[in-house]
Amino acid sequence: MWVKAVEKAGTTDSDAVIEAMIGVAVQNLSGGYSAMIPNHHITKPVLVGEIRADGQFSIVWQTPGLVVGDEWSDYLEGSKDLIADWRAPMSCGNFNVKTGKCGGS
Repeated sequence: MWVKAVEKAGTTDSDAVIEAMIGVAVQNLSGGYSAMIPNHHITKPVLVGEIRADGQFSIVWQTPGLVVGDEWSDYLEGSKDLIADWRAPMSCGNFNVKTGKCGGS
């Protein structure tokens, strides 16, 4: 994913690569593709497996598609009102939607 973001940015400058990484999709280990979303988490399939006698895994359930990575818990009082969006102009990892303020950068 980093290589694709560097190619998209046209530089290895970290700020440019961070900005370019959003939306980049690469093949994941389960044979599909994962994409970087604005909260700097990736989309990915969720797999539940069981360990076989030979030490390998059998997949017993999986989501029908990709699941979006959630940056904050919707169930915890301290984080239920927070979102992350690293795109300009917000560029914030813990933006409080109630107060309208970023708690850090």
